[in-house]
Amino acid sequence: AASVTGELLMLAAIIVCGLGYAEGAKLSRRLGGWQVISWALVLSLPLMALLTVFTLPDSWQGISAAAWIGLGYVSVFSMLIGFVFWYRGLALGGIASIGQLQLLQPFLGLALAGLLLHEAVSASMLMATSVVILCVGLARRYA
Repeated sequence: AASVTGELLMLAAIIVCGLGYAEGAKLSRRLGGWQVISWALVLSLPLMALLTVFTLPDSWQGISAAAWIGLGYVSVFSMLIGFVFWYRGLALGGIASIGQLQLLQPFLGLALAGLLLHEAVSASMLMATSVVILCVGLARRYA
């Protein structure tokens, strides 16, 4: 069962993420995507370092080399390089219209998981996907 604290934290994360995307897109018009993500990482470093101190594992031996490689891959390609292109796209195409396309990302992931990894995709998943795609389409049409 979901907790109220968890739901509120998720809501706060969604709001902060949306504000960060919008501000990053505005800044990338002046600075460029590479500089925006670089400054975002530099400015967030003190808080992340502080949080890291409080969440350090008792032992580093349980963390495999594959886990470190995965973290490195996600950090460099998905986050750093991906955000350069993401901010560039937001700056060129407009925050409101391009931002809505990201709503489709989980569903593309669902489709790829089914097709490439042969994961089970239930009818309820497909129904929810269809409803969200319809809402995104209507929002784009009437925005």
